[in-house]
Order: sequence, then structure tokens, then C-alpha cells
Amino acid sequence: MRNLIKNLSQNSIIRYLLIHTVKLWYNIYRYHIIPEKRFLEQTFQKKLGYKLNLNNPKTLNEKIQWLKLNERKSLHTLCADKYAVREYISEKIGKQYLIPLLYHTDNPADIVIKNMPDIPHIIKASHNSGKVFIVNDKNKIDVKKCQNDLKKLMGINYYYLGKEWQYKNIKPRILIEKLLLDEESNLPIDYKFHYFNGKLAFIQVDIDRQTEHKRNLYDPNWDFINCQWIYKNGNNVKKPQMLDQMKSLAEIIAKDFRYIRVDFYNLGSDIYFGELTFHPESGFGNFYPIKWDRIFGKRLVL
Repeated sequence: MRNLIKNLSQNSIIRYLLIHTVKLWYNIYRYHIIPEKRFLEQTFQKKLGYKLNLNNPKTLNEKIQWLKLNERKSLHTLCADKYAVREYISEKIGKQYLIPLLYHTDNPADIVIKNMPDIPHIIKASHNSGKVFIVNDKNKIDVKKCQNDLKKLMGINYYYLGKEWQYKNIKPRILIEKLLLDEESNLPIDYKFHYFNGKLAFIQVDIDRQTEHKRNLYDPNWDFINCQWIYKNGNNVKKPQMLDQMKSLAEIIAKDFRYIRVDFYNLGSDIYFGELTFHPESGFGNFYPIKWDRIFGKRLVL
């Protein structure tokens, strides 16, 4: 029997099947069977290096985990849905702040040349976070690969990756929006406004995301905060022209939530809404110095 197992393990096909079967069952166990609280405790300890305290959370990351488990409203699902949130934003601050929606569908097979706009655009899903497809020229994209990637994306329930409940019941949909570009034809900076209990706590600016991702944090007056949140700091970012207007708009939205991140783009005198986020970095983002995890956490009242 021992020799049989040894021979089987040396067979490349058998070895491949064994490895992938083990991975499959491990992922089923980790993401679908382990209770939410235990999953968060294990992941938190692994990523941040300290024990998660849900009974008396002190740090921002701990409080984000508490919010994941204890604050679940239908409004959260609506606002995490990149398609449904458009109506919410229209009612809250006005449809003039929405990025033009050029096409939408629930079938990846519909993403073909004839359905793509002639102008630069961005393809994304309504039910997840992060993954997008930037199309500058539709005649140069690999349509089949794009369809296959979207099909895989549509089959992922983002809730299971970090137990962010608001993603669990979103109906997957593919959106094609106009691609925003600045005066130099680069992707514009998105300004991420973090509101604690209805008040602006800090502003996040991500830099060079397509190359070497960097991140700066600024206080409400646009003074640089000397800390790193996952990524190293980049060059100082000029205060946006419409900062005060973006803050006013974000504050209107933030009144509905205990903690919300409201994203905007500012191109000249124009402002465009990006998205709403309830649990930035899924509550697993390291701060350096680590004291900032506690400083920000103290400001968020649960």
C-alpha cells in the first residue's frame, strides 16, 4: 500500500488532482463552513498580527470587523451594488454627479464589439470590489478573454472573501461606464472621504494604482497625515479644486451611516461620484506607525 501511494504521488496527473482536490475542500471549509466570527478572528490575527477583540474593539480595524457582524441593513446592500446605488445617489445629491452609464447586462456573452461604445470606457461588475477592465479602443481588446474573465467574475460571491454581508445578495450585473480621463489623458485621482458618525475623519488618495501603488492620507483641511496605510506614501497631492464641494456632498450621504467611505473624482469644476464603501480594506489594513490604527479607532464611536 505504501508503495502504491508513493507511485500515485509521483504521477503528475494524480498529483495535480490531489493537490487541487485538497485546495477545493480547504476553500469550501474556510469560506463556507467556518462561522463568520471565527473566520474573522483567524484572518485578522494572520494579517494584522494582533488578536481581534470584538467585545471591546479599540482600533479602526477591530471596529470595522465589529461593524461587519453587527450592522447589516438593506440600505447597505443597495449602496454596495454599483448599479442600484446610482438611483440612491441621484435622489441624495443629484444625477448630474453620476458617471455616464453606456450599457449594462447580466450576460457576459453580451459584451461584444457592437455593444461597446466607441469612446474609451470601463467595464466592471455591480457586485464586487476592485476588478475592472479599461478599454481605450474596443477594436484592440480580446473579446473572448474579456467574456471569460467576466463569466468567472459573475460567479464569485464577494461576501465569502471577507464576510462583508452587504455583497451577499447583490444581483451580479455588468456595467459599461464612460472612462474618465484628466487633461493629460490619464486616469483621474479619486478622492476617498472617510466619515465617522457623520463627520469627516480623513481623506484617502491612491496614487499610481496601475504601476506602483502609493497612498496618502490627509486631514479635513488637506494637511498631510504622516502615516502609511498598507501602501507607502507618494508625492504630495495638490488640494483639489472642488474639495469643499466634494466634502459637502459626501456629508449629505454620510448622514445615513455610522462609517462610510464616499469616493469622488474632480475634473476641473466637475465632480463625479465613484462608489460607497463600508469596510475599507475589509478591516485588514496595516497602519504604520501602528498607533494610527488606535488613533482612528478612537474617533469612530460604535
